[in-house]
Amino acid sequence: MIRHPLFDTLRNLTGNVRACVLTEPMWGIPFNLVLPYASVYMLALGLNDLQIGMIASLGSFVQIFFALISGAITDKYGRRLTTAVSDLLSWGAAALIWAVAQDIRFFIVAAIINAMWRIPANSWTCLLVEDADENQLVHIWTWIYIAGLLSAFFAPLAGLLIGAIELVPAVRILYAFAFVSMSMKAWVLYRYSTETDQGLNRMKEARNQKIFSLLRGYWDVFKKVLHTPKTLIALGIMTVMSVFLLVNNTFWAILVTERLNIPAEHIAIYPFARSALLLVLYFVLIQRLNVRRFRNPMLIGYGGFILSQVILVIMPPGNYLLLLVSVLIEAFSLAVYRPLHDSLIIISVDKVERARINAIMAVVVLCLTSPFGWIAGQLSEINRILPFILNIVLFVVGSILVFLAWRVTHSEEKSKGQVVA
Repeated sequence: MIRHPLFDTLRNLTGNVRACVLTEPMWGIPFNLVLPYASVYMLALGLNDLQIGMIASLGSFVQIFFALISGAITDKYGRRLTTAVSDLLSWGAAALIWAVAQDIRFFIVAAIINAMWRIPANSWTCLLVEDADENQLVHIWTWIYIAGLLSAFFAPLAGLLIGAIELVPAVRILYAFAFVSMSMKAWVLYRYSTETDQGLNRMKEARNQKIFSLLRGYWDVFKKVLHTPKTLIALGIMTVMSVFLLVNNTFWAILVTERLNIPAEHIAIYPFARSALLLVLYFVLIQRLNVRRFRNPMLIGYGGFILSQVILVIMPPGNYLLLLVSVLIEAFSLAVYRPLHDSLIIISVDKVERARINAIMAVVVLCLTSPFGWIAGQLSEINRILPFILNIVLFVVGSILVFLAWRVTHSEEKSKGQVVA
């Protein structure tokens, strides 16, 4: 095991890549601990399905603005400083508001503040990958996911906490922990990282320009995106996953507690099982994943996603075993799909304009994703299985896009005398 390629990668990490990977548990653990309970916490404080969906859409809509300016801010102030400040605001401050929330007004304010996470999503990605070896990208992203999965070892404690002191006070404690841990993560990463070479170059170029003057250059970058088929297809794939995560993160716990009649304190069983399986699968499967050979693994991943959603839709209430099967199939699909998905996005964009292309892609994805929180809320009001039928349709579309992406990549690699499978 200690000779596993993943551990080789971890031991050999240096600089910003090392700092980003090793500090990620400070964000991933609290995020994954509280995520399963976020929507049922809102229900417990008096919100309904439609309001929850509306807040999800509001957050996505506000994210469009922050995603749009994220590239300009990242280039002007640097990857390192931008990540530190925006992490403190978008995650630290938002978690504190969630911890003391009383009604829908608190969740609206928190959603608007949390929408700033689109800025560090851009700057942090640049900080991570610009010093990284492209051949190690799949392994590096896998360690990022593993960092979040460490919450699996703490998930049962969250369930015990809810069982002991009830849902609302327990989730308040989880959000308070998130505030402390995520704020500390922002400081530690800033302390032990340095600005990337590409970041220094972009800061020098943007030194005498104002933020909104930098946005004027987006049109030329946008035209570059429009004329790059592989990047356009990657946009479609990003949108499918973005909508799925929005729907699943918002309505899975509501479906499980309100329709399948699983008590809230038992929800922790499923993130634990999902994370534990993902940890094992990352070590077993990672040696077989290659970003240049993404077609079949990603199609298998979509097939698994579809099956997991079908089980959710057809299973009877109170069936713990079938729900576990659904969660484990989804975990398998994520293990196969997610590292390739993120690595494919990275190699599909121009390295020089990475920050601004990332910003434009995020804006386009958000524009396409934003309505789905409201749509899924409407569907859930009618029948709580309908958002998951929507997911099934999205995964079929995603499968088609993966095949198209493979055809484009296959043509490019074939012209270079390489083979893609």
